[in-house]
Amino acid sequence: MDDIRTSLEKEYPDAEIQKNQVLTLQDWQDKWVNHNISFHQEEGDPLLKKHLDTFLSGGNGLRVFFPLCGKAVEMRWFADLGHSVVGVEISELGIREFFTDQNLSYSEEPVTEIPGAKVFKSSSGNISLYCCSIFDLPRANIGLFDRIWDRGALVAINPCDQQRYADIMLSLTRKGFRYFLSVLSYDPTKHLGPPFYFTHADIEKLFGKLST
Repeated sequence: MDDIRTSLEKEYPDAEIQKNQVLTLQDWQDKWVNHNISFHQEEGDPLLKKHLDTFLSGGNGLRVFFPLCGKAVEMRWFADLGHSVVGVEISELGIREFFTDQNLSYSEEPVTEIPGAKVFKSSSGNISLYCCSIFDLPRANIGLFDRIWDRGALVAINPCDQQRYADIMLSLTRKGFRYFLSVLSYDPTKHLGPPFYFTHADIEKLFGKLST
């Protein structure tokens, strides 16, 4: 991995107050049902816009992974540039809203390796969104990726599951991949999360030498 970029404003020495905070998959599904999705960015992420050329680094036909994708408009950006997009999202409603909002036709089929899971594919074939838990996804053998865009994913993972999440992300990467990670730094005593608080040390602990 060439780099991991982090959006950190300042760091606080300790975030132990957050370590036992847990949201269930049902909690996240309920957010979509109740339209409590303030994490969604209608115009896309400005940080990605700013660094898009560096992130892509002139690559053509890249495979780009979106963990906890929701209905991120950036998925359409990459598809329109000729790249192949794969995402995972627990909310079927969120996935359907993506295709509706982007006026894209799609098909759906079961994922045989994961009971109850589905994959939604654009008619063009370059967007595939899996409806399942991120922790079940490796069983679907989705292949390896050249790029990972992680905004709102790692910061939404329960602290007790963050190392397992990081291990899965790194297991999905090809040689020479780029992982663009956007996290938050704030006073964790003022907000229990998610989004959860991260320091540079936290990132290094999760991703090791690849975080430099």
